[in-house]
Amino acid sequence: MARREYTKDGLTVLWDSEKCEHCEACWRGLPAVFDPQAKPWVNMNGATTEEIRKQVEQCPPQALSVKK
Repeated sequence: MARREYTKDGLTVLWDSEKCEHCEACWRGLPAVFDPQAKPWVNMNGATTEEIRKQVEQCPPQALSVKK
């Protein structure tokens, strides 16, 4: 089990490996941010915070979420 946090300009994205189903919604929707081949696989500089927030909301198993 792994949990990671990625932050940019007051936005923190949380990733929970236990919930991740590898459905590919994140990287298909915003490949400049979410790249499973990269280390780290989340590049918070790849899009605006609003674009990232909107894509995170599209994660079906909610493995990605926004820290409140």
